[in-house]
Amino acid sequence: MQYGLTEEQIMLRDMVRRLAQEQIAPGAAQRDQTAQFPWDVVQVLRDNGLFGADFPEQYGGSAMGLLALCLACEEVAKVCGASAVLLMVHELGSMPIMLAASPEQKERWLPGLASGEKLAAFGLTEPGAGSDVAGLRTRAVKKGDQYVINGRKQFISHADVADVICVAAVTEPDKAPHKGGQSIIVVEKDTPGMSIGKKEDKLGIRASSTCELIFEDCAVPADNLLAQEGTGFAILMKTLDFTRVPVAAQALGLAQGALDAAVAYAKERQQFGKAIITFQGLNWMLADMDTQVEAARQLVYKAAAAFQGVPKDLSRVPMEAVRLSAMCKLLAAETAMKVTTDAVQVLGGYGYVKEYPVERMMRDAKITQIYEGTSQVQKMIIGSLL
Repeated sequence: MQYGLTEEQIMLRDMVRRLAQEQIAPGAAQRDQTAQFPWDVVQVLRDNGLFGADFPEQYGGSAMGLLALCLACEEVAKVCGASAVLLMVHELGSMPIMLAASPEQKERWLPGLASGEKLAAFGLTEPGAGSDVAGLRTRAVKKGDQYVINGRKQFISHADVADVICVAAVTEPDKAPHKGGQSIIVVEKDTPGMSIGKKEDKLGIRASSTCELIFEDCAVPADNLLAQEGTGFAILMKTLDFTRVPVAAQALGLAQGALDAAVAYAKERQQFGKAIITFQGLNWMLADMDTQVEAARQLVYKAAAAFQGVPKDLSRVPMEAVRLSAMCKLLAAETAMKVTTDAVQVLGGYGYVKEYPVERMMRDAKITQIYEGTSQVQKMIIGSLL
């Protein structure tokens, strides 16, 4: 389980760092203020092949692996948390197809997704089912050569802009989810019967759209079913094992970005005739922040490396990889919230105003403790593997 960066990974990291600083950072505050989906950043990511970092080469991806994707997420999140969500959600929405689609389905969907020409989303959460995926109520009933979907999804990232949405639905209501009750069906943009409901006005990651998704007798070709009926629970569980690691990388990037801003400010800010970084109380606070961020980084990279060689099919994920995935998500999210809050404290009154980026980073960090499994759910996963 080696996770020292290769020369190729270092080159990718440095390239994304430059892109982020030059082309993404300048508009971060405006994106947060206007809460408009960042199509300009989408184009930057497309132009540089970043959507396909973890996609197979045969479908146009670069097959650099999960760690490479995490490096990209981290670098983008350092300057704009909402822009990093573009990469994370695309991986989340595409992963069920990579894991469970037939060769014909992969040829149909993956090339456009690998290039970023088409965007993906994952329709899982519902008003009564978030952490409890067994609580899904969206139904898909097979009628001839179609599935007719009825139900309502909530808090679906990028549902309003996605070309392809992998929707979790109940196909066998008499069966438990883990015993064949759920399936994953791919619903394409503009399918009649699928509509966008409420768009959420959020605390953070405001440029990343989060919407309600409504299905009213939405008829989808039966050929859009992934794998077989009843495999939905296995697909979504393995999807989340993979994709919570990039969320941890986003949290890590937010923490590092806030730390960088706090250190720069502390070196410049003068009080009592000297830079405030020289005061022991503040200096030790920054030392703790730096240590926490580095600890999170090592665990995120180790978790990503643990997925090297894990097949993208419906075989079981090794328990050590599941454990590390949950651990890195837990630690990175908690670190992001702590470090961004401390960064606001370092900047004092300036940290509380929108002229400086740390208040935005603090707001963005909160969601990392919630989506793709709350911190409490990660503790349940870790505890179950002891």
